[in-house]
Amino acid sequence: MLYRKLGDSDIEVSEISLGSWLTFGEGVERDQTEACTRAAFDAGINLFDTSNAYGRGTAEQVWGEILSDFDRESFVLATKVFFPMSEEDRGLSRAQIHKQLDASLARLRTDYVDLYQCHRPDPETPIEETMEALTEVCDAGKVREIGFSEWTIEQIQAGLDVPGARKFVSSQPQYNMIWRAPEAELIPFCAERGISQIVWSPLAQGVLTGKYRPGEEHPPDSRARSDAMGWAMDRYLTDEVLGAAQRLVPIAEGAGLTMAEMALAWVLREENVASAIIGASRPEQVHANAEASGVELSQDVLDAIDEALGGVVVRGPALAAFVQEGVKHR
Repeated sequence: MLYRKLGDSDIEVSEISLGSWLTFGEGVERDQTEACTRAAFDAGINLFDTSNAYGRGTAEQVWGEILSDFDRESFVLATKVFFPMSEEDRGLSRAQIHKQLDASLARLRTDYVDLYQCHRPDPETPIEETMEALTEVCDAGKVREIGFSEWTIEQIQAGLDVPGARKFVSSQPQYNMIWRAPEAELIPFCAERGISQIVWSPLAQGVLTGKYRPGEEHPPDSRARSDAMGWAMDRYLTDEVLGAAQRLVPIAEGAGLTMAEMALAWVLREENVASAIIGASRPEQVHANAEASGVELSQDVLDAIDEALGGVVVRGPALAAFVQEGVKHR
């Protein structure tokens, strides 16, 4: 496993990280969660990414139980805040950031998180209030560094412009061979400002492993067949996209790689990407994905990927789900 620096911080993260969206605490049982977590440590993975919203706290709670068996300084723990935790509790106000962080720390059984991320922007709250609150929790020793997920360029710049506020070191966008929207503006913008990408869905929720075929039923043990885990896959499950993914199979075989290794190596070819978050329901998936660390793709392979995917690639700037544009000031 190779490691990369997280933005301008002194934190080093593994090129492959383990996430808990749609899986741990929801679609995957505790025994499997523990097996995947232990496999991650065995593979050299040190970054574990979750959110208070995953399973309304259950993902954090399960990881809090499991990770308490490990030396706290041996791993980098990241969580998030924004999405509703109750009818009243949501957003990025000062009160919510303090309240939700304390609840996350209790569930995670730790005194601090290494990275606290704004899960989406909150244009209903003054950006100054959000950034000041994030600075306060850093000053209190509860958070080492801060980041955001799926903010617009305008919103990121507004956060960076708040006087005396803690600076963002990470961005968490969706990014993969098909969804290349971050390349248009986000990645160049962040690279100039010492902000790294920690990307989610690098395998397009499993589609880039090649296991889903156009016109065929999805494998019985796959994410797409799960009510708990398959609801967010519609964009990738069209025959056009699945057919394009199948055209990648001989390219990976010719390069001596699995489809997952090639997809993860493609994401990691971008220097501004610090880590690619994988999801897993079995420990063997963790080990297989970890093999992508350090893999370099030749230009011929990169060109062949572009040709195979053709018109299914999303290249221009695009808003993620649940993102509201705009910035509110005091």
